[in-house]
Amino acid sequence: MKTLVIVAHPNMANSVVNKMWVDRLHQEEDITVHDLYAAYPDKQINVEREQQLLLEHERIVFQFPLYWYSSPSLLKEWQDVVLTYGWAYGSQGTKLHGKGFGLAMSTGGPEAAYQAGGYNHYSLSELTKPFQAMANLTGMRFLPTFAAQGVRVLNNEQLRESAEALVRHLKTSF
Repeated sequence: MKTLVIVAHPNMANSVVNKMWVDRLHQEEDITVHDLYAAYPDKQINVEREQQLLLEHERIVFQFPLYWYSSPSLLKEWQDVVLTYGWAYGSQGTKLHGKGFGLAMSTGGPEAAYQAGGYNHYSLSELTKPFQAMANLTGMRFLPTFAAQGVRVLNNEQLRESAEALVRHLKTSF
């Protein structure tokens, strides 16, 4: 099954975990890695190109670091301009129906910070409701989220393990 991983990290050169994930995912034949910030440094998204990429894959994954309890801004812009009425949703917008959709996220804070009573008060599941709603509206199946949390304190071995875990997740959880 072909998987499209849409990566949104505004500073990939200084990333640790997302960069390692991307490097590892590039080794997989059935996974296409598409870095939005590299593809669109001017932030002018080619809608037709993006829609064609979506059509060519059975599963779509958004990979990003959690920024202010959501995704980096270019991913939101991508959603706004690519997932158009009549194409992705609406009575005639059925192009994504039946595709799998998932998230691969990293957080600087530990898992304990993302729960009721934790530092951030909300779970990742609660914070990702807009992505779940997007999947519902576009007829995609929302799949289990992959999250690496507390990445600021992970050592190189733990980072490598997270990259391998992501690959296993993409191959088995969907």
